[in-house]
Amino acid sequence: MELRELRYFLAVANEESISRAAKELFVTQPNLSRQMKKLEEETGRQLFVRGSRKITLTEAGKLLKKRAEEILELYDKAQDELHAPPLTVGGEVRIGGGESRAFALIARAICAVQRNYPNVKFDIYSGDSQAVSEKLDKGLIDFGIFIEPTDLSPYDSLRLPLNDRWGVIMRKDSPLAQKQFITPEDLRGLPVIRSRHSLGKSLVSDWFGEAETEPVATYNLLYNASLLVESGAGYAVSLEGLINTQGGDLRFVPLRPELQSRLDIAWKKYQIFSPAAEVFLSELKKLL
Repeated sequence: MELRELRYFLAVANEESISRAAKELFVTQPNLSRQMKKLEEETGRQLFVRGSRKITLTEAGKLLKKRAEEILELYDKAQDELHAPPLTVGGEVRIGGGESRAFALIARAICAVQRNYPNVKFDIYSGDSQAVSEKLDKGLIDFGIFIEPTDLSPYDSLRLPLNDRWGVIMRKDSPLAQKQFITPEDLRGLPVIRSRHSLGKSLVSDWFGEAETEPVATYNLLYNASLLVESGAGYAVSLEGLINTQGGDLRFVPLRPELQSRLDIAWKKYQIFSPAAEVFLSELKKLL
C-alpha cells in the first residue's frame, strides 16, 4: 500500500466519484479505477459501494479513510520537519486542546518563538480530551492541553499556573440570571447542556451530586452550545471567559460551591522533539 494510493483513495472518498476525483488528481478515470481495484485486492476488503449517482464507503472503507488521513498527516509532519533548513530552526509545531483561557499563556510562548524563529509555524487543533489524547498517542500532535480530571500518567507534563472557573451560561432574561451564583438545586429539573469532557466521573458531576440529570445536549466546543442557549434550548455548564457575555443576550454565573479546574500541557514520554518543538517548550518553560 503506497502513499500515492492512499491519496487517490481519499480523493475518491471525499469526492464520492471516480470521475470527479480523477479531475482533481489530474489522472485518467480508467487509471484511477484500476488503482482503487488494486487497493481493494491488497486489503482483501470491499472499500466502496458503487451506486448510480455516487460512491459511498463500506465500513472497511470508513476505517481505511480514518487511518489514511492519520498516515498522511504524520507523513506530511515528518516532511515539514526534515525539509527545514539545516542551519535554522523551522517546521511546524502542532498543539491540541480544549477551549480554555489558559491558552493565552500558550499564545505568549508561540509569539516568543515566532519572534526568534520566524521559520517555525504552528497548527492548533481544538478538541475534547479523548480526541487530543488519541492524536497525541499517534504522534499527530506534539503537545496536548488537558483540563482536569485527566489521567496524565502516560505522558510528561507541566502544570499551567492558571485555573479555569466553572459556571453556567444562560439568557439574560432567565430567572437564574439575577442570581450571583448557581447551586446544583437551582439546575434541578432544568434543561442542562454539558461538555462531553464533564460527563462521567468528573469534577462537574461531583458538584451536581444527587441533582445531576441527563443533559439535553452535549458539546465539545462552546460556541455552538452558546447558540443553543441563545435560542432558549437550555443552560450550558462551561468554563468562564470562553464566550463574550458582555453586552449581549447571555450571562455567565459562577457555580457555588465554587468549582475550578487546573490545566496541564503534556507530551509523550521519551518524545524525540523536532527543533521547532524544542524551542517552543523552552519558551513555555521560561514563561512558567
